[in-house]
Amino acid sequence: MGDTKQLSNFVGGEFVPPAAGSYTDVINPSTGEAYTSAPLSGEADVDAACQAAERAFVEWKRTTPGERMDYLLKMAAAIESDAAALVAVEAENTGKPVGLTLSEEIPPMVDQIRFFAGAARMLEGKASTEYMRDYSSTIRREPVGVIGSVAPWNYPMMMAVWKFAPALAAGNTIVLKPSDTTPASAVHMAKLFADILPPGVFNVVCGDRSTGAALTSHPIPRMVSITGSTRAGKAVAAAAAETVKRTHLELGGNAPVIVFDDADVASAAEGIAVAGYFNAGQDCTAATRVLVQQGLHDELVAALLEQAATVELSRDEKGGDDDEGFYIPPINNPTQLSHVSGLVERAPSHAGVLSGGVRLGEHGYFYAPTLVDGLRQDDELVRTEVFGPVITVQTFTDEAEAIGLANDTPYGLAASVWTQNHGRALRVSAAIDTGCVWINCHIPLVAEMPHGGVKQSGYGKDLSMYSLEEYTRVKHVMSYLGE
Repeated sequence: MGDTKQLSNFVGGEFVPPAAGSYTDVINPSTGEAYTSAPLSGEADVDAACQAAERAFVEWKRTTPGERMDYLLKMAAAIESDAAALVAVEAENTGKPVGLTLSEEIPPMVDQIRFFAGAARMLEGKASTEYMRDYSSTIRREPVGVIGSVAPWNYPMMMAVWKFAPALAAGNTIVLKPSDTTPASAVHMAKLFADILPPGVFNVVCGDRSTGAALTSHPIPRMVSITGSTRAGKAVAAAAAETVKRTHLELGGNAPVIVFDDADVASAAEGIAVAGYFNAGQDCTAATRVLVQQGLHDELVAALLEQAATVELSRDEKGGDDDEGFYIPPINNPTQLSHVSGLVERAPSHAGVLSGGVRLGEHGYFYAPTLVDGLRQDDELVRTEVFGPVITVQTFTDEAEAIGLANDTPYGLAASVWTQNHGRALRVSAAIDTGCVWINCHIPLVAEMPHGGVKQSGYGKDLSMYSLEEYTRVKHVMSYLGE
């Protein structure tokens, strides 16, 4: 088992216990057992963190972009040099495989921080000039202020980076609230940054939904950024409205994967399986909802069955094998396991569970890679975000029907199109109502390109310069040039 020492909040550059002395168990989902505890923070703890961030903002907003770049580069270097220890913490907290997490999460995290370090020096706006005779206009991009950030449990350390890197680069200060089931890596990163950042610039407050609600409704933060479910995003937006906070919502998805009859079946099946089962499908962009043209249905389903049979589970309670093989972790928590298994168990009679559909092992929250065929558009599995290792299959006849089925859900985060027809790929990608469309691939992300959804998948962008701009406000300064 891991270190049983209690986790602490990080406020104003110091590690502090919760004011009320309340803690909650942190569970290793590979074992289903508690291995440490974390603060169950209340309003007093949130207030202390917000006050610390507000005090720090007075000086932090005055730092130059070049100075903030230096801070961020040091943060990236700290994560890179401490990668093994950080991943060990993440693996025990999430059940993720150590080797795969080390190779697939640390490099992009470090790259993303370094990207925003440079992006801090590249803010753009309209040219300063005289748009009216005798008056000169200038546009200023300024930091918003204190940012309340709520991170999810599927990629705890990486999503924290997506929150704090652009916000700090833009000159804001942060109060980060990690998920109550996965707080350990956020606290560990606070330790790495304690000697790098000025006190109060980066704060971590652990807790549950009530802690997040206290942060969202607190009067000091001028913006709240959340990655989470659509339900959680609606609650945040409603609470933020009371103090007219800006909100950045990266919410749920149920990504359509359109496979036309000219697609490379082997490539499509492998890409879908990786993007559908990676991290046990606990990814808002996961390739979960396959729409295949009728003539290719049987061949693709057979290939997907072969793929499902090759996926292995993480076997060690501290995160699986150390190599970089394709292992999937357990479901994060029993509530989510119940959600996933319930959706599959309630699959209608016209559908068939071709593989998986069962919980595995005597310990932890493992669920078998699952393939469900024969679904219809109004089925619960089609219209609900699964967030588990479940891939569903539907058929379509032509391009128009494929687009209609793809768009006919409340979600609009991501999608992919698999075809050898270039014109069709461009037509369909333009017609799909999502924030991102991949062609003949699914799930790659780069720091330079934006990520974010439409419809009930939220609004605002992570990654890229668009994200940096999310954390700034625009001010017009006009000067009279007359004598």
